[in-house]
Amino acid sequence: MSHPLIPQILQIAEEVASTIGLEVVDIALLTNKNPAVLRVDIRNPDQNTGLDDCERMSRSLEPTLDETDLIPYAYVLEVSSPGAERQLEGDREFVAFKGFMVTVSAVDTHEGKQSWSGHLISRNETHVSISVKGRIVNIPREVCDRVELSKME
Repeated sequence: MSHPLIPQILQIAEEVASTIGLEVVDIALLTNKNPAVLRVDIRNPDQNTGLDDCERMSRSLEPTLDETDLIPYAYVLEVSSPGAERQLEGDREFVAFKGFMVTVSAVDTHEGKQSWSGHLISRNETHVSISVKGRIVNIPREVCDRVELSKME
């Protein structure tokens, strides 16, 4: 979220998403494209996010953004689902995908393993916590290389 307009766009997108039962996972404003691209990743907390969810969000968000005239240049709005097998990065994503299946990969072997798969519990300053078959596993963040969404069971 490096572009200075992102916080304002995020606030608008979150308000729109909440009224239609969706959540905003990530936003990017790609100004190096011509025209610029505003990418909004959403998820449906009640079921797998589908094309109809993306369409509803796009149809609801576009007029709201046009009304605010916040983005002072031409842009293309892309609304999508983060999809399976996506790397989690920001704190928002770790909160949004709590309970989802993830695979945690380590830089080097840690306690005899280099990867773990389970349901995401949380991430804090020191470790990533997942539930592996009902057992909580805490993987130190300094050994974590990647945390990715896994395909649905």
